Amino acid sequence: MTKIAYYRVSSADQSVEAQRTAMGGGFDKEFLDEGVSGATLAADRPGFASLLKYVREGDTVSVYAVDRLGRDALDVQATVRRLIDSGVTVEVHGLGAIGRGAGEIILAVLAQVADMERNRIRERTESGRAAARAALAATGKTHKGKHGLGRKPVKQGDEIAAWRKVHGASIATTAEHFGVSHSTVKRYCAEAVAAEAAAKSEAERKEARFQADIRKMERMEREGKAIQSWVNQGLAQQG
Repeated sequence: MTKIAYYRVSSADQSVEAQRTAMGGGFDKEFLDEGVSGATLAADRPGFASLLKYVREGDTVSVYAVDRLGRDALDVQATVRRLIDSGVTVEVHGLGAIGRGAGEIILAVLAQVADMERNRIRERTESGRAAARAALAATGKTHKGKHGLGRKPVKQGDEIAAWRKVHGASIATTAEHFGVSHSTVKRYCAEAVAAEAAAKSEAERKEARFQADIRKMERMEREGKAIQSWVNQGLAQQG
């Protein structure tokens, strides 16, 4: 019996680590799909397709939430039924094992509800953008008083880190000045410190090699002079 975990995130800049941590780990095998939408049928996802090929009767497949299996209610129901019919236990974090019949239906309903909520969020977001565009066109400001849509362009990290260093500014002051988040400033400053340390380390290595080469040349020069002196002495004795 193998304990298997399946993780999925919709975009490439997301991480499955939150799901892995919440589920507690301790799995024998893990499969994941990164940057794959839940609208993609389960069997068409590379990670889940590999899971279907690997899983055997008696195994347990665990997921963090229903929507990790998918957003299509019929596909979720069919996927769970396929696993159960193969003798595989399907567990959803917070729900436990999903049984045949009622459990499959509940799972499909939850998947449908999750998809409906995403659609509502998308509609609210688009409605807010439309209101912002209309207010911006009419008054020069959005309905929330901003002078433009979206975030201010993010400056290059080295520029932000350099400005903070020159002005001796705090994280909060720097973030406010450039219109970015505190975490962005911290990340750029940490990267700048790491780059500076790496550059210093490389310079020290180059200096060490340079000094070693000088010492080697000086030693060779001394040895050359000693040999020349020995040769001169030999020639003088022969003469």
